[in-house]
Amino acid sequence: MHSLLLLSATRMEGAFLESWASYSVSFMGRPLYLGDGWAWLVGGVGKVNAAASLAAYVEAYAPLRVLMLGIAGSYPDSGLVCGTLTLASEEIQADLGPVTGGIEALGFPSVSVAGRAFYNRFPTDPGFTGELAGMLNLVPRVFLTHDRPSESPSEARRRAEFWMAAVENMEGAAAAQTALWLGLPFAELRAVSNLAGGRDKRNWCVREATNALARAFERILR
Repeated sequence: MHSLLLLSATRMEGAFLESWASYSVSFMGRPLYLGDGWAWLVGGVGKVNAAASLAAYVEAYAPLRVLMLGIAGSYPDSGLVCGTLTLASEEIQADLGPVTGGIEALGFPSVSVAGRAFYNRFPTDPGFTGELAGMLNLVPRVFLTHDRPSESPSEARRRAEFWMAAVENMEGAAAAQTALWLGLPFAELRAVSNLAGGRDKRNWCVREATNALARAFERILR
């Protein structure tokens, strides 16, 4: 049994895991790598892919914990520079509902668990996240998920200030909500690959970000 599911949007974000895996298979047409007590699923880009891949895997294999990994853009004033690792304290689904007020303004929760309604914000598991924070010497931060990445520094700043978020990605909130609904401890670890709002990839540091993730997972998995 592979008790820990690692979930990433793209193969590139976790390519370092390939050499650590015992073998790989196809899971519903998506790459799945199996290691010692862990499995890594490449779930696809965007919220729908993240939620669907996670739900399908949980139904088939029932992991005990879920750790999302990947790269992200950091917001201005977050203090997170290229290659910096960061853990999520919570995930925000920022494009659900009206611009002001979110889905709560419409009166509909995204999900209700044990009598508690969740709207646009989904906490990560405090125990699992705390364990990783201690291991990697990190302070968890607020993550924001949006289907459309910020396209200018001013847009990135507005999102960061409105939601009080540190980093931006395209999948995390969907995975966090799905795990919360299914009762699975969920954590999310990302490395900064760019400044949110800067779309010129010549200024990105994807290699530095994935190298930082590889070093972190050497400690997590070994």
